[in-house]
Amino acid sequence: MATVDHPDEAEIPGVPERGKSSKKKSTEPRAPDRAISIHAHPDDQEFTVGGTLAKWARAGTSIVTVCITSGNAGSNEHTPESMTREALAPIREQEQRDACNVLGISNVLFMGYEDGVLEPSITLRRDLTRIIRRYQPDAILCGDPTVRFYGATYMNHPDHRAAADAVLDAVFPSAETRLIFPELLDEGLAPHKVKTVFIHGSERPDTYIDIGPVLDVKIAALRQHKSQMGTWDPTEMITMWARQQGARRKIKAAESYRVMRLHES
Repeated sequence: MATVDHPDEAEIPGVPERGKSSKKKSTEPRAPDRAISIHAHPDDQEFTVGGTLAKWARAGTSIVTVCITSGNAGSNEHTPESMTREALAPIREQEQRDACNVLGISNVLFMGYEDGVLEPSITLRRDLTRIIRRYQPDAILCGDPTVRFYGATYMNHPDHRAAADAVLDAVFPSAETRLIFPELLDEGLAPHKVKTVFIHGSERPDTYIDIGPVLDVKIAALRQHKSQMGTWDPTEMITMWARQQGARRKIKAAESYRVMRLHES
């Protein structure tokens, strides 16, 4: 079983809402009952957390995939010059549904925000808060909004950072505070406390999910995004990423996270 690095945390000064000590964890977190994976584009989750989702789905977790945009800006490399945003959106949405079907996820939501110009707006935070209150997840998976550079060859997409920023603000304080977005109360959506947030791509990972048994599933799901990949085979790169992430804990294939444990399980 994979292990978790989690330093002792005394009371957090000046933050009464979170002024509690955090217990050390020594084993891989169990699969939650309910989880939501929230990302900017179709294919983001398959690149980053697809193995974890496949593993959890097979353990019985009820998972909702949320795409804030439909990815209709495409890519310079594989999107034909004749393609329009309007034509590309349904293609990418279907590819995401197909990928989720491979992972074992049946519930996929598209929020309809514009690809390439996403901002962590109050409107987006409200819409995400609505989803969190409606589906009441125990866990949420998202990116790390604080990371701009990965090595010397990749700059984190601004949509990725904006999406993660809005997700984290929706989790806390918005989803659990009654008088933030009180209009949601009129929709019958009571406050909800998310227990854990799994933040991928963090420079400070402390939790490692062994995805060895489902690595092939992750790769098969990623391959569904044909409009973005053309004939490229992601197997070598995804296998290398999984090996690198698992190396610290001597796991052959892993996905690593910084996990925020906001409420007791």
